[in-house]
Amino acid sequence: MKKAFLITWAVIASLRGFTQQPDTLIKKLDSLSKKTDSAGGQVNNTNPAAYNEATKITFPSYFILLGSDLKQAFTKPFHMTREDWFTAGKFAVVAGGVSLFDKSIQRKALKLRNNSPTLQKVSKQITNFGGPYEAYTLGALGAYGFIFKNGKMKTTTLLASQAYITGGAVESVLKYLSGRQRPYLTDSTKVQASPTFHGPFYKTPKDLNGKRTNSSFPSGHTTVAFAAATVYAMEYKNKPLVPILAYSAATLIGLSRITENKHWATDVLTGAALGYLTGKLVVNNYHRYAKLKAPQQKKNTVTFNLQYNSGVLQPGLIYTFR
Repeated sequence: MKKAFLITWAVIASLRGFTQQPDTLIKKLDSLSKKTDSAGGQVNNTNPAAYNEATKITFPSYFILLGSDLKQAFTKPFHMTREDWFTAGKFAVVAGGVSLFDKSIQRKALKLRNNSPTLQKVSKQITNFGGPYEAYTLGALGAYGFIFKNGKMKTTTLLASQAYITGGAVESVLKYLSGRQRPYLTDSTKVQASPTFHGPFYKTPKDLNGKRTNSSFPSGHTTVAFAAATVYAMEYKNKPLVPILAYSAATLIGLSRITENKHWATDVLTGAALGYLTGKLVVNNYHRYAKLKAPQQKKNTVTFNLQYNSGVLQPGLIYTFR
């Protein structure tokens, strides 16, 4: 509930700020996003020196960027290239294949968990890092950046929070549209849970406490975990250990959602893909913004000067390389 409230508030605030801004920057971001190679052709400058006063994310620019992120995320299906659709098709085939084993994977995961008290404890702790603990982790990393005046860390953490919000907003809409029953719930017409898609008007069964649950597809924990992980992996791509740690943590969170019996395997797989694409979108959008805000390099210049030395006036030329 807290996560949903945070995402809803951030979306409303960003869209409000986004619509009140002058059109120039927004149009430039949108036009540049359409020119970007969706296969990953955009080259981003992740040198620490690139994160400076000109390119830092201020309070107003945070919501301008977030609004642009949300707009691009929700309108992406209308701007997909042939290559994008081909990639989406390949993923659909893979996901379709995995869906054939959703039930068997779930049964084996639960059997493994139930037979290992250690796994039960570890799984529960890990799954929390895809929920409230992730917000605490981002807060700690952001605090480190501010305390030690690390511009790159501050920017990266702000981008990770944008990816968290954007990914959460997209997966919330997909949950509503899919109407998929969670593996730990059954309705009155079935003995066992089934990974069936019921659509947007389906009322999911209530849990043991009588509370209405939300849809299973895709996994929200996995989505936001991979969204944040992708941001750190892209921003610190020159430090091989960072992408390894980031994606390993996100993968463990996704697997824990299966062992905790909260999601089917295809929920987690789709959440991972959605999170990756969201993180990539947020990072690329920021670097397009940074290029627009960074001061333009001045051209090489020639200046004329006069110097007075020992009673003699001496003319001179100074050629400055930029």
